[in-house]
Amino acid sequence: MRHLYTFQLIDAVARAGSIRKAAEDANITASALNRRIARFEAEFGAPVFERLTRGVRLNPAGELVLQHFRTQKSDLQRVQSLVSDLSGMRRGHVTLACSQALVPYFMPNQIARYRRDYPGVTFAIKVRDRSQVERELASFSSDLALVFEPEHLVDFDVMHSIPQPVCAVFAADHPLASKPDLRLRDCLEHPHILPATEYGVRNLLDRAAKAQGRAVTPVLDTESFELIRHYVRHEQVVGFQIPIGLQAAPDNGLVFRELPARDVPIGHLLLGQLKGRVLPVATARFAMQLSVALEELAQPPEPHPRSD
Repeated sequence: MRHLYTFQLIDAVARAGSIRKAAEDANITASALNRRIARFEAEFGAPVFERLTRGVRLNPAGELVLQHFRTQKSDLQRVQSLVSDLSGMRRGHVTLACSQALVPYFMPNQIARYRRDYPGVTFAIKVRDRSQVERELASFSSDLALVFEPEHLVDFDVMHSIPQPVCAVFAADHPLASKPDLRLRDCLEHPHILPATEYGVRNLLDRAAKAQGRAVTPVLDTESFELIRHYVRHEQVVGFQIPIGLQAAPDNGLVFRELPARDVPIGHLLLGQLKGRVLPVATARFAMQLSVALEELAQPPEPHPRSD
């Protein structure tokens, strides 16, 4: 849309922190970009950037302008989705920021399920830790967020929430694999591997260990849940994750054991969006599907009938 081009350029300069760099990315000259911004500032009646020794940054007026642009862009995408629905084309693009635990099993299943009905919809999935998610929503970089134990919840409009206990993960031949009444103290007495401090699982474990007068002393500290799942098969260590990241059948010699809530508080997985934002049609429809899927996960399994 031609009338949005100047706003797109302002957004690009804000992200790059440099008119020269943004001009290179947009394939125009720095002087042309500088003139366009200067014309906009003259028409707008106020500067939107602070000119620094090295680069530029948005001033408070620029922050308001950019927020207006992002809201306008989101509304336009919603209208485009509505028009596509009216014409039967079912197009759209869903951008979602999520915790790592959602990546291996839950999200592939949900996206494939959605695209079976709406193959014209595309997706972008961004793996973010709990402190990054709200920034993704506030900057309109993501439409939705699905995150375990988010940090702030200031601008986060919760659409659905399910409990997720912390699980211990180890090889099938680990001494704790068959131990009845597994406790956190048992796990910490063995070598253990932990998620980095940015993640909700680590936050819950650190708080629980401190409450027991213990310390976590990981032999390996990592940002990768996948590394945790694989490494426990190479050394007799204990890893930790949440159930939604362990949905596959326990093959490859892995065992998952839920830790009792009296030892480690049960965390929550939250689906949400930016407060006050109206979502595009495709995104809203996908959010409804996710809510149903999460609700199904939260339901206790039906007991098997006894055969006497």
